[in-house]
Amino acid sequence: MWLCRMIKFNATVEKGFDEMRSKNVATITTGAAPAAIGPYSQAIKAGNIIFTSGQIPIDPATGQVVAGGVARQTEQVMANLQAILAAAGAGLENVVKTTLYIKDMNDFDAINEVYSRYFTKEPPARSCVEVARLPKNVLVEIEAMAVVEDK
Repeated sequence: MWLCRMIKFNATVEKGFDEMRSKNVATITTGAAPAAIGPYSQAIKAGNIIFTSGQIPIDPATGQVVAGGVARQTEQVMANLQAILAAAGAGLENVVKTTLYIKDMNDFDAINEVYSRYFTKEPPARSCVEVARLPKNVLVEIEAMAVVEDK
């Protein structure tokens, strides 16, 4: 009896999510940021919340990873995030949470120096995780969540 109720509830919830998704969710794509290198979107806007995919330091003009170390890579990542947010009608001032994935925690200070230039007042909540490896062997990847006003 409980199993039947649970299955019916799950089917109702799934149908509700499908209907919500078709009405309130949009894929964000811009040529001003690198194209996805896998089966994912640059960002998704769900209602007034924007979720970016993790951005790595690929120059959108060349499709290549930028050279120059972790500071230069962080600058490119931030530029990519700005381009995607702009395409979604937002900016860095709308970011409420970021997650940083870094290859080496010894780069933490250099990354923070660049990051702090982009979030000068009221920086968003943030997590930073050292990982064994990132796509294309880059040194840093950042994803963001932003909130825009309802229109």
